[in-house]
Amino acid sequence: MLALLAVAYNILACAFPALAQDPAPPAKAIPAPAASPPDDGNWSMPAKNYASTRFSELDEINAGNVRDLQVSFTFSTGVVRGHEAAPLVVNGTMYVVTPYPNHLHALDLTKPGAPTKWTFEPKPAASAQGVACCDYVNRGPAFADGKIFITTLDAHTIAIDAETGQEVWRTKLGDINKGESMTMAPLVVKGKVLVGNSGGEFGVRGWVTALDAATGKIVWRAYSTGPDKDVLIGPDYQPFYDKEKGKDLGVSTWPPNAWEIGGGTMWGWISYDPELDLIYHGTGNPGPWNPEQRPGDNKWTGGIFARNPDTGQARWFYQVVPHDLYDYDGINELILVDLPWNGETRKALIRPERNGYLYVIDRRTGEVLAADPYFPVNSTSGVDLKTGQIQYNEDKHPRMGKVVRDICPTAPGAKDWNPSAFSPRTGIVYIPHNNLCMDWESVEANYIAGTPYVGANVKMYAGPGGHRGAFTAWDPVQRKKAWEIKEDLPLWSGALATAGDLVFYGTLDGWFKAVHAQTGELLWRFKTGSGIIGQPISYRGPDGRQYIAVLSGVGGWAGAIVAGDLDPHDASAAKGFVNAVSDLPRRTTKGGMLYVFALPSRS
Repeated sequence: MLALLAVAYNILACAFPALAQDPAPPAKAIPAPAASPPDDGNWSMPAKNYASTRFSELDEINAGNVRDLQVSFTFSTGVVRGHEAAPLVVNGTMYVVTPYPNHLHALDLTKPGAPTKWTFEPKPAASAQGVACCDYVNRGPAFADGKIFITTLDAHTIAIDAETGQEVWRTKLGDINKGESMTMAPLVVKGKVLVGNSGGEFGVRGWVTALDAATGKIVWRAYSTGPDKDVLIGPDYQPFYDKEKGKDLGVSTWPPNAWEIGGGTMWGWISYDPELDLIYHGTGNPGPWNPEQRPGDNKWTGGIFARNPDTGQARWFYQVVPHDLYDYDGINELILVDLPWNGETRKALIRPERNGYLYVIDRRTGEVLAADPYFPVNSTSGVDLKTGQIQYNEDKHPRMGKVVRDICPTAPGAKDWNPSAFSPRTGIVYIPHNNLCMDWESVEANYIAGTPYVGANVKMYAGPGGHRGAFTAWDPVQRKKAWEIKEDLPLWSGALATAGDLVFYGTLDGWFKAVHAQTGELLWRFKTGSGIIGQPISYRGPDGRQYIAVLSGVGGWAGAIVAGDLDPHDASAAKGFVNAVSDLPRRTTKGGMLYVFALPSRS
């Protein structure tokens, strides 16, 4: 019988050759080619490339040998606040920026133990610590044209000579007396340093600014609120949805003059497509948190802009959370991919949002192709793809004088600033995120310059299933989870994917982990001295070997209970986050240490 079946198959295969071939592999997304050049072994920007993939093509360390990974060297930063930065590696030198006081260290990778070449101390104003919403963090430096660029907590951007450590220029961009600070990592595009401000919880007005990389002079500034001329909305503006069209919506969608203290800060991530010549960035939450004090859509907060990098002029905008009810912001990473979609290839961007949905958006036009929950959301019921409008659930709507319970996700979102990674080998997005819900009570907020302007009492706790974090692998083409790892604590670190079929991430209690990119199987882990909220990187050392590096130092909003010595019995501390992680002080301690790992030397 088997012989007859074999003969029949061979006859059919001759008549229909396609039957004899292996089935075609499923189509998958690839990084935007112009935004993701071949890997040169360096790591010169926190997101690795303009496409923000955080993917390394190095594969010396792989799923078969990662179990042998060991510490190559360490470096103490001398600071014990939240270390959210990605180290940079450029031509044999590693650059590490600390939380306040924002010291920049250059380490010589050509010498054993990587001794310090130089340290630059910017000496930011000490009073800036008083207007830091959620710890004194910094998300990393950027490198371009022989210079390292950093932001400081007191709202300056500084260029430093990468070889000598000497200051090249320094530009003041914000006013700490109004509550403005800076924590984001710059991005350098076409000779311009792109930066934005922090301080949405202090009633500041958000903006993104382009500085001349050679001189530090302001080239353009685009605000997130106010009239079109301030937002840089002009003749080139062509949004996809009608809800984003109209004159001076940054004024008319607010109560009178409320836009002047309306938030929309730009402290997150920027991506760039050289082919389309567009930058993409988000805008933060409107202020105050109490939505009853700001009726209207509150443009242009809580959304995504596409802009011309030369002029700042907006091409399109999509408001992810109109009239943001829950501090969901819109500042997360934007991963640029080309992906198969309904029989054609679409130039898209992928963003796992704080509101719990993973968005796939056409990066040419701003059309939402998909918005699927990667977290058990109950604050909203979905996104209408025809209108782009998110559907809020009325029974979870905050009201003055009432405590609304069990809102999922919580204020820092299903995922906050901590960036995902994307692997072209698997076509999967790897998302480190929270699994938290909250109770919310709106209260009246009064604006006083330089003081908190919030208007809500929040209490956070574990979400469905009882675990507080998750690491989710998401297939954007299939629009579903590939696999998921449940973590006891919220995840606040970034992710790194490599060509060795590995994904790295860290936990709040200090475990640095490597899992299999295809399956999520835990392959290796190492206990560091403090909680990990930094962004891991991979690089090729001067010796030709592959290394993995990450900063360990608990803090940020999630780890403020440890970094800020907060009372674990005060459920309202850190805007309610302490209630969700009251056990964290028993599980980790303050720290500030760089860990660099490699396989054992063959010599």
